[in-house]
Amino acid sequence: MGTAAEFEMTDNVENLILEQLRAIRSTLSDHGDRLNRMELRLSAIEQTLGSLYALSGSDRETINRVERIERRLELSDT
Repeated sequence: MGTAAEFEMTDNVENLILEQLRAIRSTLSDHGDRLNRMELRLSAIEQTLGSLYALSGSDRETINRVERIERRLELSDT
């Protein structure tokens, strides 16, 4: 059988380990929350870029149409 001091030391070690595990769990939870926020921000950026790309494509089409009309009306500098 162990002495009271041995049991106390074992309890202290177990408590220290539990404290560290709780700290790790808390940090992991914080990182998960941060990752979720970053995923939302990335999704918003992707949607914005997609919209900008779509707009730039339609702008290019408009420019091409205007250039074609200018050529047909012989208004072009070329």
